[in-house]
Amino acid sequence: MRYFITGASGWIGSAVTRELVAAGHEVTGLARSDASAAAITALGGDVVRGSLTDPAVLRDAATGSDVVVHLAFIHDFSDFLTSVQVDRAAIETFASALDGTGKTLAIAAGVAGLVVGRPATEEDVVQIPNPRADNSTFVLSLADRGVKPLILRFAPSVHGTAGDHGFVKTLAEVARERGASGYVGDGSSRWAAVHRDDAARLVRLATEAPDRGTVVHAIAEEGVPSKAIAEALAARLGVPTTSVPPEQASEHFGWVGAFFGQDFPATSILTRERWGWQPTQQTLLDDIAAGGYDVAERLTA
Repeated sequence: MRYFITGASGWIGSAVTRELVAAGHEVTGLARSDASAAAITALGGDVVRGSLTDPAVLRDAATGSDVVVHLAFIHDFSDFLTSVQVDRAAIETFASALDGTGKTLAIAAGVAGLVVGRPATEEDVVQIPNPRADNSTFVLSLADRGVKPLILRFAPSVHGTAGDHGFVKTLAEVARERGASGYVGDGSSRWAAVHRDDAARLVRLATEAPDRGTVVHAIAEEGVPSKAIAEALAARLGVPTTSVPPEQASEHFGWVGAFFGQDFPATSILTRERWGWQPTQQTLLDDIAAGGYDVAERLTA
């Protein structure tokens, strides 16, 4: 099949591109820069130059594809609403291009904030107001317009051995700067996790068989306690752990503080049943122990 991927050179997207090419699919990735274009080419994909704010480029690329996988998002938390609006405009462009074709539009989403007090499932809808989640609701409605929707919900931690610039990498950098690896409160809050190679394989399986469901949970571990994450980082960096009061989390951790103390567990039972997916890669704590989140030499002699 012919795939068009936004974010094809990113942390998740590069793994998805590699997975699809290895399976014999034709992949075209959107690239804003020469570096992104070179990375996509090195993975075996073709390149379309442009950005999420180039509707003509997006429309043409989507029209020539069997599947659109929209993974790119502008992670600017200082102007989140604008990022969501750019995302929505891109999604509407894809929807227009795919109207009535029976082709698949898959978009990235998350499990954070879906439910409170229990692990989120594929059947849950967002209970906490979130403008980005409205984009997922819009995509699901495209089934009435002859488009096959897929919502790819990724774990808060999509981890690997090198190159991750997400939440856990930021926690490692804070631990280095502070000289201690922190967790919020008693450290009982949990993050679901998945290795990026397992997630990439799931994206392939789901987009190859989009009729099996509309919501996909890329979740290998239901919930890794934040204290365990902090302890693993501390052991690797050679620093002590410390409990950070919830009211000081943002000050201590920076932008990631608003998330680290939240409980975001999730399951993937239905996903595994529908697509026959079984995670095989190492766990988040194993990746940390293996040096996947080293940010400097050990901080102790």
